[in-house]
Amino acid sequence: MNASKTGSEPSGSKPKDRKHKNSSSTSTSSDLGPRRTFHGLFGSSKQNPDSSPSKRLKLNQSTPRIDHTRAFPKIKHPGDMYNLDSTSAKARDDGGSICSIDLTQSPSSSPHKSPPNKNKSTGIRSANSRPYTGPRNLVVKNLRATPRTDPNQYYDQVWAQLDAALSAIFRNENTTYSKEELYRGVETLCRQDRAPSLYRKLCAKCREEISTWLKRPLVEGPSRTKDVDTLRVVVEAWSRWSTHLATIRSIFFYLDRSYLLHSAQASIEDMGIVEFRNHVFSDTVLKKMILQGACDLLRDARQEYELPNNNGLFQEAVKMFHVLAVYSKDFEPELMGESQRYFISWAKERATWPLAEYVKRCQQLIDLETQRCDSFGLDSTTKRGLESYIEDILVEQMQTKLLDIETVSALLEQNAVDALRLLFSLLQRKGLGEKLKPCFEAFIAKQGSDIVFDEAREHEMVVRLLKFKSQLDYVLAHSFQMHEGLGHTLREAFESFINKTRRSNMTWGTDNPKPGEMIAKYVDMILKGGVKAIPASFASGDLKRSQNEEDPNSSEDEDEEITKQLDHVLALFRFVHGKAVFEAFYKRDLARRLLLQRSASADAEKSMLTRLKSECGPGFTHNLEQMFKDIELAREEITSLKSMLEESQTKPSVDLNVNVLSASAWPSYPDVAVEIPRNIQKALAGFEDYYKMKYSGRKLAWKHSLAHCQLKAQFPQGNKEIVVSSFQAIVLLFFNDKGPREQLSYSEIQGASNLDDGELKRTLQSLACAKYRVLTKTPKGKDVNDTDTFTVNLNFHDPKYRIKINQIQAKETKEENKETHERVVADRNYETQAAIVRIMKTRKTITHAELVSEVIVATKSRGVLDPSDIKKNIEKLIEKDYMEREESKEGRNAYSYLA
Repeated sequence: MNASKTGSEPSGSKPKDRKHKNSSSTSTSSDLGPRRTFHGLFGSSKQNPDSSPSKRLKLNQSTPRIDHTRAFPKIKHPGDMYNLDSTSAKARDDGGSICSIDLTQSPSSSPHKSPPNKNKSTGIRSANSRPYTGPRNLVVKNLRATPRTDPNQYYDQVWAQLDAALSAIFRNENTTYSKEELYRGVETLCRQDRAPSLYRKLCAKCREEISTWLKRPLVEGPSRTKDVDTLRVVVEAWSRWSTHLATIRSIFFYLDRSYLLHSAQASIEDMGIVEFRNHVFSDTVLKKMILQGACDLLRDARQEYELPNNNGLFQEAVKMFHVLAVYSKDFEPELMGESQRYFISWAKERATWPLAEYVKRCQQLIDLETQRCDSFGLDSTTKRGLESYIEDILVEQMQTKLLDIETVSALLEQNAVDALRLLFSLLQRKGLGEKLKPCFEAFIAKQGSDIVFDEAREHEMVVRLLKFKSQLDYVLAHSFQMHEGLGHTLREAFESFINKTRRSNMTWGTDNPKPGEMIAKYVDMILKGGVKAIPASFASGDLKRSQNEEDPNSSEDEDEEITKQLDHVLALFRFVHGKAVFEAFYKRDLARRLLLQRSASADAEKSMLTRLKSECGPGFTHNLEQMFKDIELAREEITSLKSMLEESQTKPSVDLNVNVLSASAWPSYPDVAVEIPRNIQKALAGFEDYYKMKYSGRKLAWKHSLAHCQLKAQFPQGNKEIVVSSFQAIVLLFFNDKGPREQLSYSEIQGASNLDDGELKRTLQSLACAKYRVLTKTPKGKDVNDTDTFTVNLNFHDPKYRIKINQIQAKETKEENKETHERVVADRNYETQAAIVRIMKTRKTITHAELVSEVIVATKSRGVLDPSDIKKNIEKLIEKDYMEREESKEGRNAYSYLA
């Protein structure tokens, strides 16, 4: 390199103008004089040096002035500054001398001039410093020049090394050269633009290796009896080739990333894959054996009915198919064909199995196939294809078996929730879940009809219906996944069978639906007995625990349980069309509970009344609400009467309570002839006088059959308080006028009480043959005859002070049941005739078909009428001259209204 060095001349010497060889050299030295000004450095050479401008830094008098008239040397081209001229080693004069430096010697031996001396106190260069004399050339001795090598010779040398290394890699041997050295060689060749040729040689080498050393043992090796063995050796060969390919790519990485990345040529990895696919997998013999071997592995795995523990070979084969890009084109069609044949065979073998076992096995097969797809790394398209085959072969083609009404009904009857869930999920795969509606409907209709028309278990009807409804709801929720269509089927089928009518002994030859009556009786049982009346099999778990353990919150639990039971019953009540039957029996039972004070909870009674009003409207519960009002008014009347007696200081002989009932709201009760004791008759007459004085124009009719009494009895073994009916009290009071052991015959009692035989025998039977036998019958027996005699049971004893003798009249008799059904039929006929008259009054003239249709619509809230019953009521109205028959213009049968 060139170095510029400034010399120094003695003080007072005038610098000489010298001609420099390099006219473009620059002078940048700062040591041009002891002290210089900016103007002196950069000022014009034409200025007089002796002139002293006004703005100039004043110099020391001893400081010599610089000659500004000398021009700076011309700057040479920048490149010329670094051209060393080593031809001349002689020293030149001060302006252009050459300084030679021997780089082979130590720094101390190289020529070096000491820097100019400076005054330490002032820092000014001494006067003997020489001025800038221009750059000097440096001569480097013993500089070694790199010898140039022939590129072709170098290319052959590097490829020979690479070829030897590739051969060693293919033979699993150690290479003579390091991978770094080989990588550097590849990089050098690529920088010399030999990448295309190098890539062609590499492809040829790999192709030769695959077609000869790798493929030949696979094709020409010993014959293998199983295709699985061929698949195994091919997978092993692929594994070795993949390892070799990774090593090769690491050596030729520079070629791969610098040349191949930006060219249309395949990368080294892709090239290796293509070569293996073209020469090994695409071989006519090997390809068939490889694919069949994979299918054989899958078939063996399916025969085990579980995921195999050793599935590594199949996984590696699937990975190889994916990498070779032959999965979708070659392997998947073979796999799907094999799977289709397997599913068809599987379905045929199990076509005769029970439905529950069949759907269970189908679900297991689906789960295993899904797990295999995930475990073996099969493609999502393969998974969807297998599911499609399963749905077509195992579900759609087996609809006859899956939708058999008898088989499905058997599962429903067994309450096989899991099997039904599997069946529904299978059908839903093809959108066939809705086809279970006929099976579901047939089962509900059959089972429900069997419950409704079972005369032997008539008293269990409501409990069985509630259990049946609960079972169906559970199946709908957990098996049929709350399917909307099946939910509608459940409600429609339940509504259908619960309103079926059949003239039988259960309804006394009428066509009234029996469930309405039984629901009313079940509600009466709950409201009368409370939680104790709830069947144990239908009670909730919380209630059972509270009954077994002493719970301070048991009353709240009981109220909640009663509310739940009423909700369940109302769910059945909503299906009943004929509300008239329910209303008649519910009103009769409510009357007994109110009059005999048998209600377990007043809140439950009001809650039930509110529910009925919400379900059926205020017109349905108008009479029921009036019954509650009558009881409240009766309490107020008795309180007023007692206050009046206290004010008049009149002491009544008996503690009398009277309920005044509205005849229109309460059920009708027959008048029973009976002889009332005088003291009671006097008390009744006093109340009647009081009531007529307060309410003029009202007539009271006494219903002694609904009355009950509380008697205080004295027995030798202790006094008792007995709660009995009015007829029982009348019979017992007859023994007050007799001796302790004096007998009364049946005829004497009948003559004194004036009761008919049926009523008297039931009364005596409850007193002498029931649980509490306060009378003794002679002779002994369960039945009462006309020749029997009765005495007071002096040996009667019971640990309780207050006992309650069952009241025969408190229970419904068969005659009352029959009477209620007949009254319902009669009321329905009256309602039908009233509806016909209203329609005829509006339409004036109407055809028979139109009249029947409108009557059904008008009376559907009270139950569906049979067209034959409507026709009978039409005939009755014609006989009563409300309407007449005529022919319409079209010749059809019609009717006209008679005003």
